[in-house]
Amino acid sequence: MDEVTMIGLDLAKNIFQVHGVDAAGQVVLRRKLRRDNVEDFFRRLPPLTIGMEACGGAHYWGRLLEALGHRVRLMPPAYVKPYVKRGKTDAADAEAICEAMTRPTMRFVPTKTAGQQAAAAELKARQLLVAQRTRTINALRGHMAEFGIVTAKGTWRISDLTAVVQDVDDTRLPDVARAALLMLTEQIKNLDDQIERLETAMVRRSRVDETARRLASIPGIGAITATALQALVPDPCGFKSGRHFAAWLGLTPRSHSSGGKERLGRISRAGNSTLRSFLVLGATARLRYARQKPEAADWVTRLLARRPFKVAAVALANKMARIAWALLTKGGTYKVPTAA
Repeated sequence: MDEVTMIGLDLAKNIFQVHGVDAAGQVVLRRKLRRDNVEDFFRRLPPLTIGMEACGGAHYWGRLLEALGHRVRLMPPAYVKPYVKRGKTDAADAEAICEAMTRPTMRFVPTKTAGQQAAAAELKARQLLVAQRTRTINALRGHMAEFGIVTAKGTWRISDLTAVVQDVDDTRLPDVARAALLMLTEQIKNLDDQIERLETAMVRRSRVDETARRLASIPGIGAITATALQALVPDPCGFKSGRHFAAWLGLTPRSHSSGGKERLGRISRAGNSTLRSFLVLGATARLRYARQKPEAADWVTRLLARRPFKVAAVALANKMARIAWALLTKGGTYKVPTAA
C-alpha cells in the first residue's frame, strides 16, 4: 500500500473499482470497494493523486477525498475513453483513468463546491419545469385545435385558451374534453407558480452577490444568466483567454481543415448547452432592441446590417461570453465603449 502513488477510481452506484500504480507506473493495486468502504479505504492511505471521470457524483467524492489530504484529478469521460484497451469492464475503466491521468496534454475539470452544485441544481430544476410547461402548453394547443379553437403563438396567449376551457357555456368544447383539459390548465398554472418562485429566489440572491452584479452589468446578461455563469463555470481562470472560453461553450465555428486548407463550418455546439442557450437568448434580445433603434451607430447595429439575424445573435453571444470571462478573471464591471 505504501508504494502506491497514483490511483484510478471508477465510480459507480454501489461497487467502485480501484487501480493503483507506483512511481514507475507498475500496477500494485487492483481492488473492488463497496460504497460504504470507500472513505475508510482512502483515509488509511497516505496523500496521493486520485483520478476520476467527471460524471455523476464525481464532485462529491472529489471534495471528500480532498478533505482527506489527497489530490483529485477529474477528467471528461470522452477524454478517458481512448485509453480503454479492450472491452468494457470496471477494471479496464479504472486502468484507463490511471493511464489518462499521466498524459501531459490531458485536460482536467476543477472540483465544484457544494454551493456551485446547489446553484446548478436550481438551474436544472427550473429548466425541467420550463420544459414540462412547454409540453403541457403544446398538448393543450393540440387538443383545442381538434375542436377548431386556436390562438396566436406565445406563452402569454394561453390565457385565451384557458378562458374557453373554464367557460362552461361555451358549447364548442364537449364536457368530457373540458374536464380533461381543465387538469392541463391547472398544471400549467402550478408550473408557472413554481418557475416564478425559483426565478424570484435567483434574482434576489443575484442582487446581493457581488460577482453576479458585475456580470449583470453586461448588456444581454441578466440575473439568471449571471447565476448560471457562476454555477457552471467553477474555474474561469482555467481558460487562457476569452476566446478559449467562447470555444468551450461551442460558440465558435467547427474546424474541418486538412492539407493546408482551412474549412470552417457551423458553430461546434460543444460545452454546456444551458449556458450557451442563455447567452444566445440574451444576444437575441439585444438585437431586437437594436432593430428598433437603427440610428444607434454601435457594433451591434453594424453587425445586423451585414449579417443575418441568427448569425449576428451567435456572434454577439460569443462577444458576451468573452466579456464575461474578462470580468470573472480580472474583476471590474462592464463599461460601454466610447467612440474613438
